[in-house]
Order: sequence, then C-alpha cells, then structure tokens
Amino acid sequence: MTASSMSPAASGRKVPPLAPLRLPVFAAPMFLISGPELVVAACRAGIVGAFPTPNARPIEVLDDWMRRITEGLARARDEQGAETLGPWCANLVTHRSNERLPEDLKLVAKYRPPVVVTALGGPKPAIEVVHGYGGQVFADVVNLTLAKKAVDAGADGLACICSGAGGHTGSINPFAFVSAVRAFFSGPIVVGGGISDGWGVAGALAAGADYVYMGTRFIATTESLARPEYKQMLVASTVDDLVVSAGLTGTPASWLKPSLRANGLDPENMPAAPERNYNSNTAIAAKKWMDVWAAGQGVGAVHAVQPVAEVVDEIEREFLAAQARFAGWRPSAAVARRAGEVAA
Repeated sequence: MTASSMSPAASGRKVPPLAPLRLPVFAAPMFLISGPELVVAACRAGIVGAFPTPNARPIEVLDDWMRRITEGLARARDEQGAETLGPWCANLVTHRSNERLPEDLKLVAKYRPPVVVTALGGPKPAIEVVHGYGGQVFADVVNLTLAKKAVDAGADGLACICSGAGGHTGSINPFAFVSAVRAFFSGPIVVGGGISDGWGVAGALAAGADYVYMGTRFIATTESLARPEYKQMLVASTVDDLVVSAGLTGTPASWLKPSLRANGLDPENMPAAPERNYNSNTAIAAKKWMDVWAAGQGVGAVHAVQPVAEVVDEIEREFLAAQARFAGWRPSAAVARRAGEVAA
C-alpha cells in the first residue's frame, strides 16, 4: 500500500491544524508581489502570510527578509498577543533549474517558518529540513498525478492550484479537484483558483478543503510590492481582461491583457512556450517578463487599494454572512420527513 492510499495518520504522520487562525486563508505567495510587509500584515490580521523565496535576490536579501519577518512577528506577539497571529509560510521552488535551493533550505532551517510550500517540483527536498524543526510541508500541485506523487513523497498537505488561479495556474475546477483528492488523501488541503471573498472561502470549506489560497485580492494592498499602476489596473479590470498563456514562463499562467499590450504582446497571439527556468540565482531585472502582470479570475472582487487589515475584515464579514446563509437553509417538509425516516 502506498502513502497515497492512506490517511496521514495511517502512514505515521500526524498533521495538526494550523493555529491560531482568524480565517482559513493563506495570503498566497505571489512572484514579485509578496514581501516582508505583506507577510507580517497578513499574520497580524490572523491569516497565513506567505511569500516565494525567489522574490528575495540575491541570497543575502532572503536572509534579511526572513529576519525581518521573524522580528516583526516577535514584536506583534508583544503588541497584540500570540493567539491573534497567523503563521508565516515560505514558498520554495524545487524545480531542478533552481540552483539556489540548497541555500534557501539552509535559511529555512535557520528561521523555521511553520509552513513551507513547495512549487514547480516535488516536496521531497524540503521534507527532512522542515520536519526536523517541526514544520509542515505542503506541495503545490495542479493535477491528480502530481498530488499522488506529493503524498507518496511525504507531503503533509496539498495546495491544489485550480482553474482561475492567478500567475501560474491550473486547469481543474476547484470543487472537482478537492473531491478527487479527498478520494485518496485525508490530510490538509489548500485550494486556490478564483477565490477572492469570504463567500468563496465558505464554499471551498463546504466542498472539503481546509484552507484557501487567496492571491489576487492581496495584490492591491498597501503592503504589497506591486507597483501603483499594477494595483490600479486590478481595480479597473474584470475577468474578461485575463488570458492564460505559457508563452512567458513556460508554464501556463493567467495574465492581465492590458499589461501584455503595454509590453508589445498580443493577447490573441502569444509566443510559444520557452524552456522553463526558475533559477533564483538569476537577477530578477534580467527577466524579460517582469513588467507583465498577473491576476486570477477573482479580480472582479478588487474595488480599491486597501491595507491588508481592511481586506481581511471584509473577507471575515462575507465569511460570517455565508455561514449564516448555510444555517438559514431549511429543506422542504417532505425532504425533512424523509430524512427523519432514514435516520430512524
């Protein structure tokens, strides 16, 4: 029997829930967007704050960022209490082209993020290091084959990237993906793809997910690294302003059409996919596509540039309203009578 056919407990792994959390939400790790300020603000607001380690280049910058995050959260614990803070998360690129991965892992061991999400490669390189200090490893996956491989490799949880996600995206409907994964995995699932409000968070939990990745909603925050023009483009855009293409990074990603046009690209005639290269030792300024901006299908929920704290307040109100909607639903008298007969 493989690990993918067993629950985490059956395979000897106990995966406690991430706590404390005000909402079951990750401020998703976003390339060129998530930095120390966004991570700390998200954690202060009671959700998971995450960032991709390739955002910090060279490696000395990553060391500085992780120090700033840990020191910022230490201050927050003194100011507002540890029970109000969400955990922080480092997102590692484990693709074979990332020559800097061993150095990133050394800093992970030094600063001990409670959660590590691996992407664009398997979780195995991170597991020994992260489990060594008691952290959890979630694997970023876009299909069932990768999900099963990640569970077999020992991942504690899965981040299921679905259709509608911004940046590097998936192609499976979120509800279908969660349902299919639940057939062989009982561990924690993060689901991402077009979820930008509390109503979507509630729907994802009802469908079987444990947490939600929410990226696009946090791009247009005062703490993100996005340029002001990018944030305003999000406010002005709708789902019709998106196109999915592998023509820039070699992996399918969801891009804002106006930003493609501004960089001389035709959204209706994108270039062929280049060879994938995710080496964090390459200077970001050398990337020809760094000025092209991504967004997910939840872009329509972005109406203003706001602090993270205000965004989380709004999501919480929507989430509580969704819970009340569930509680207020009642079956017809005939259905209720039949349910009672079956229970008896």
